[in-house]
Amino acid sequence: MPARTPLAQLRRAQLRRARLGRVPPGVWTAVIWCAYTADSLRAYSGLPGMPREPSGLSLSASLAVAAAVAAAVAGSVLLRRRPLPAIGLLAAASVAFGLARNSPTVALAHYVAVDVALGFIVATRNRPTRIAALALTLAVIPGYARARMAFEAPAAGPPGWEVYVLTAVVAWLAGDSVRRGRNYAERLRAHAVAEAVTAERLRISRELHDLVAHSMGIITLQAGAAARVIDTQPQRARAALFEVESAGRETLAGLRRMLGPLRQAAAGPAAAGHADTGQGYQPGSMPGLADIGRLAAATTAAGVHVDVRWQGERRPLPPDVELAAYRIVQESVTNVVRHAGTRSCQVLIADDGEAVSVEVADHGQGPGDGPSGTGCGLAGMRERAALLNGDFSAGPGPDGGFVVKARLPVPAKAMSA
Repeated sequence: MPARTPLAQLRRAQLRRARLGRVPPGVWTAVIWCAYTADSLRAYSGLPGMPREPSGLSLSASLAVAAAVAAAVAGSVLLRRRPLPAIGLLAAASVAFGLARNSPTVALAHYVAVDVALGFIVATRNRPTRIAALALTLAVIPGYARARMAFEAPAAGPPGWEVYVLTAVVAWLAGDSVRRGRNYAERLRAHAVAEAVTAERLRISRELHDLVAHSMGIITLQAGAAARVIDTQPQRARAALFEVESAGRETLAGLRRMLGPLRQAAAGPAAAGHADTGQGYQPGSMPGLADIGRLAAATTAAGVHVDVRWQGERRPLPPDVELAAYRIVQESVTNVVRHAGTRSCQVLIADDGEAVSVEVADHGQGPGDGPSGTGCGLAGMRERAALLNGDFSAGPGPDGGFVVKARLPVPAKAMSA
């Protein structure tokens, strides 16, 4: 099974959260408000074993309670779409229910329902809406006191108003914390996407450089050899041109393997379903250490003899390790062909059971003395090793020339498999 990219894991996590979902805030407000309402009306139910209120609810009080319940339910339903009217309905319902029961103040449970709506608004809405919702919430207690005075039933004062203000402040802080956390998560998500895009761009850049640079080096040498001997040794010139054709075809095939998935991703799933599978990426189509012999043969045919030596057990390795080792050898040999000014180089591949080591040495001038010393070839090899937590070094050899060394750890799972 192919490894999941960080971006794919992020999408799967988002889909999982979307499927699970969360209880809408309007459900919480409706449950809190209606649960306390039902509990407070038990005294008027007339059921055996229930507490009884000596004086039952009058018709007007019963209508006020029904209207309050309807307003609270309507406010809970509208909370996500119309937050300010919704919190206004919840506040009005709480005031109406308290007046119907002739309570000295709004029930704390009803006020908590309003606080839940306030927290949701603070977490999801802009600043003006948040401030307006806070003002509505804080106005419930003094508004209730004024309403009782208007109905000629003054209270001694809103008892425990500090508790109500404190619950509103807690609701504001909780909603603000959720909003800040969501904003931070969005920034992290955007940063992760940007990092994934950058990593993919660097990967494509390295693959293109390694693939095209090596092939163009071989093509340049073979074409130059063919041009020099085409009049005197036509058979040799013909063989060189065949090598040019072979290198060109191999490069085009590699480009199709690399660019095929990009075109499919840009065109969407429908295009990917109708794409030519021979041009898309296949896990086994990327080169590995088994292709070192073919690489050495092509380079030798171009005029630079490549001596390949193996140490340790030759065993299947993880695809990323195989690809990185091959590309490091390929780029090193390409530098020898283009810049070393020598006719031979040595490649050593060793597997000690914990890591794969590659070493490419020549007796030429080395890329550090040529124009590629500041190019992206060495940087790309160093990046490949670093991505696998490996070590990389490149510099003049003890006996002259240039030596490239890389050590790529093999994961424990791969070794046990």
